[in-house]
Amino acid sequence: MSLFGSSGLGLPRLKPLSSKRSHVVSVLDIGSSKVVCMIARLTPREESEILPNRTHSIEIIGLGHQRSRGVKSGVISDLDAVESVVRLAVDAAERMAGLTVDSLIVNISAGRLTSDVYTASIDLGGQEVVASDLRKVLVAASQQSLRHDRAVLHSLPTGFSLDGEQGIRDPLSMYGDLLGVDMHVVTAERAALKNIELCVNRAHLSVEGLVATPYASGLAALVDDEVELGCAAIDMGGGTTTISVFAEGKLVHTDAIGIGGHHVTTDLARGLSTRIEDAERLKVVHGSAIASAADERDLISVPPIGEDDRDQPTQVPRALVTRIVRARLEETLELIRDRIQKSGFSPIVGKRVVLTGGASQLTGLPETARRILARNVRIGRPMGVSGLPTAAKGPAFSTAVGLLIYPQVADMETHAGQGGLLSALGGGSGRIARMGQWLKESF
Repeated sequence: MSLFGSSGLGLPRLKPLSSKRSHVVSVLDIGSSKVVCMIARLTPREESEILPNRTHSIEIIGLGHQRSRGVKSGVISDLDAVESVVRLAVDAAERMAGLTVDSLIVNISAGRLTSDVYTASIDLGGQEVVASDLRKVLVAASQQSLRHDRAVLHSLPTGFSLDGEQGIRDPLSMYGDLLGVDMHVVTAERAALKNIELCVNRAHLSVEGLVATPYASGLAALVDDEVELGCAAIDMGGGTTTISVFAEGKLVHTDAIGIGGHHVTTDLARGLSTRIEDAERLKVVHGSAIASAADERDLISVPPIGEDDRDQPTQVPRALVTRIVRARLEETLELIRDRIQKSGFSPIVGKRVVLTGGASQLTGLPETARRILARNVRIGRPMGVSGLPTAAKGPAFSTAVGLLIYPQVADMETHAGQGGLLSALGGGSGRIARMGQWLKESF
């Protein structure tokens, strides 16, 4: 299935999950440091106080992950390399699950992710709001975002207004003259999406849906109170750091910067004159964002770059490693702080920040983030998932788990002229009733 078919409207849309039956969902997280394929069984669950917005419980039945090749700062730089890594990861997950996969939900960090809010309103003439009015106002807002060079990844209604009164959660059946909606739209460059799809197609697989990385990692790592009260999830990956802001149960803003954990590694490789893989090991074993009193005394052995066996490792104080690591992490966190400030969502984020992604595991990072962001910081791990091996329970696997959660919230989205909420509105009275239910739950 092509992303950019004859309709010209863009991306494939996920079919909504049935709340009555189990589904097998396959996802692919293509990152700068690793490529992860997860296959999970989603089983309908009873409503509960723990993660109340989840309609299904998730059990991992297949997992494959490979060191990434051919991806730089979230952007594909070598199609062949990415294709072979995708094949290996999917193959390992298929063998573990005992089934074959033909389509996957895939994440996207590249393509200069952009977050915009569009507002639209329609005249009701003093009449009652019916489903067709909702459809009309949602389409009007969505269509403002259509551009030939960018594709819409997510479009989420964040709130309705009636005759200028903001903050209406469910306008259905209310009376008024003017119905308005605010629509949060996340877009990416079409070329970046085409390249992702091309890689997946070359591995004889198809893309079932595309999800922005910040949205996925936020879905996996945030608890419901954080999503409701306002919180930022910061996913620190190998090549990119992404930001998502949630409030009142919805994604309200996303952003991405092209700096990640790999930049810390290359800084170490340059500063200590050692190979990239040796710098990575030094970062993981000795890297810290906080200096300690013993750092000047503790000596670390740094392998030389040359091939000559007679070259002796050099000894450097641990303090040098800490200085290099800390400088890059502080720069990254300051950039994030400035981006949140500039976005205008700083008051919504309030005092809550959750760090996810592989680079968030560096020693001392939460303390440094607390100081620079001036907010409460915790490390977010994927929640509400069974069957994950211990090695995959850390923050590095948040995006992949978020992709598994995404189908449960995908029907909250609106897409101009296709799928999602709009087609649900077009059906019979049962669907309209479900629409009313959805509005009640979502707004």
